[in-house]
Amino acid sequence: MTDWTPSERQQEREADRRRLDRRAALVALTATVLTGVVLGLVIVNAPGWPTVRETFFSGYHAKQAFPTILAGFWINVKLFLVAEPLILLLAIMVAVVRSTTAPALFPLRALAVVYTDLFRGIPTILVVFLFCFGIPALQLQGVTNSFFWLGVAALVLSYGAYVAEVFRAGIESIHPSQLASADALGLKHGQAMRYVVLPQAVRRVVPPLLNDFVSLQKDTALLGAVGVFEALFSARDYANYNFNFTSYLVAATFFVALTVPLARFTDWLGRRYARRERAGAR
Repeated sequence: MTDWTPSERQQEREADRRRLDRRAALVALTATVLTGVVLGLVIVNAPGWPTVRETFFSGYHAKQAFPTILAGFWINVKLFLVAEPLILLLAIMVAVVRSTTAPALFPLRALAVVYTDLFRGIPTILVVFLFCFGIPALQLQGVTNSFFWLGVAALVLSYGAYVAEVFRAGIESIHPSQLASADALGLKHGQAMRYVVLPQAVRRVVPPLLNDFVSLQKDTALLGAVGVFEALFSARDYANYNFNFTSYLVAATFFVALTVPLARFTDWLGRRYARRERAGAR
């Protein structure tokens, strides 16, 4: 069997396409560079630029603040790593409960609806305040007073409500014929949900889930408002003591270094899923 060789006309079309792609990339790069240069000139020629440079872009203060903010950022990472699996577990349980139809499970469905409506309606920062200041005031035996763990609980309950709705949307996107086929094979509703519906639903909602976790990584900084010595709290402490705000940019750099790769990975997964869907529709 001989290898297929594109025709001369096909080769010309591919060459034209590559040439147009290179031209588009060159135009985009030129426009980006020009925009950056113009913005840079506007900023550095502003009357207050020397003050801003010293206040926000001080190399000395960046170097001095770096170790403390790095130590604080590891607390943000720990908060994220602890909260993320708990959020997934809670959200899946809530989404499955809301997807049930058995009359006997109506109280659980009602509780799941109240939970998602309540915690999606309250700003996350308020949930953090209520947990970190309200629960210790109750003086409950056996309940931790650690702001770290109370903050984790607040993040889990707040984000669990959002992620549960993402999972529920994924479950409801599965065509009813899938459940009908599972029923024809003799699977019970719980088995169909576990082996047929959930695997497909999870694959469909991975991109929006990753977007939620990008937001979660940033919102771990909310715990700095209650005294958890994470990156933002460390930056604020340094700025208040030294009257220089460069530490805030150092903290922002840490968050960007973590969230931007995750955001790009999310975009890649979204494009991959879209290509798979188009290929399956052919």
